[in-house]
Amino acid sequence: MVKVRPLDDRVVIEVLEAEEKTAGGILLPDAAREKPQKGKVTAVGIGKATKTGDRLAMALKVNDIVMFGKYAGSDVKVDGKEVKIMRESEILLRLSGSES
Repeated sequence: MVKVRPLDDRVVIEVLEAEEKTAGGILLPDAAREKPQKGKVTAVGIGKATKTGDRLAMALKVNDIVMFGKYAGSDVKVDGKEVKIMRESEILLRLSGSES
C-alpha cells in the first residue's frame, strides 16, 4: 500500500484493471480495452478549507471503491506504483457495498 498523505480534499486512488472480457465472454485485446474508470481509495486528505478556516468532512474513506471520469485526476508514480490523485469532487460515485 502506498504511504502518502494527500492535501485538502484530494484522494489517492489505486486504479483497478480494465475488463478483459465483454459481458458475452469475448476476450478484448489491449488496444480495444476502455481506459479504467474504477479504483480503490488508498488515502484521503483532511478536507477542503472554508473561508473561515473550518474543514469540510470528507465523504470518502480508505478502501472505498469509486468510479471517476476517463480523464479525471493526475496519474503519478509513488514508490514505483502508478496511482491517481484527484479532488473528491471529481469522483462520480462510490459503489454500494464499499462503505465501511
